[in-house]
Amino acid sequence: MGQIAQTFNVSLSALMAANPGVDPNSISIGQALKIPSQQNASGASTPTPVSFPVRQIACYPASDRGMWCFVLAANNSSNPIEDVTAQITLLDTGGKTIASQTATLLLDVLAPNSSMPLIAYFEPDVPVNARPQVQVLTAIQIQANDPRYLPAVLQNTSVKVDATGLTAQVGGQINLPTSAKPAKLIWVVATAYDGSGRVLGARRWESTTGLSAGGSLPFSFTVSSIAGTIAHVEFAVEARP
Repeated sequence: MGQIAQTFNVSLSALMAANPGVDPNSISIGQALKIPSQQNASGASTPTPVSFPVRQIACYPASDRGMWCFVLAANNSSNPIEDVTAQITLLDTGGKTIASQTATLLLDVLAPNSSMPLIAYFEPDVPVNARPQVQVLTAIQIQANDPRYLPAVLQNTSVKVDATGLTAQVGGQINLPTSAKPAKLIWVVATAYDGSGRVLGARRWESTTGLSAGGSLPFSFTVSSIAGTIAHVEFAVEARP
């Protein structure tokens, strides 16, 4: 679906919203899709397609003989980027394609000067020695004051890794400036890394209870490692009016 969005010059989120019953990773030949209008009705500035660097790719065999893959995408620009996607192709030892999927972020937006993993899960059976190959698909640069996103910030974040090193309890507060609009949807993502900076796992927390301007909202959840000991956790937040 990411490639289709790129072909028609529409955002991936807009294409997915127009086709809520379609699995973006499993589209059959001849299947009909609704292509949303490219007209900018919100009055926001026109988005600009950009590329983004990939800092690492890590794939881990799952207990059900599937495979989890993380592609660490970086935004080195001074503006946010949205609809960040990449194609992950798994190859066998002979270079033959085993499977291919579009990897996406757990948030709609990647903040300036930050990184976050794109994630894809491959269903069984995947050989444990499968080799990943990555192709950057889409990324759209938007303005920092885009009205679709609110300037929420995280404060007093905490990370408590358990004795096994495989699970961390994370928490903190989401704050919204008094000058902002109230938030109806809030997401917090925690990404776990090992001591060498390799992505081990990620999880998204969601609140739909709302947050008024100038208010704060506590969050608490666990993030787990797929392989290896958690050394540190990084956070990201997204709020929508």
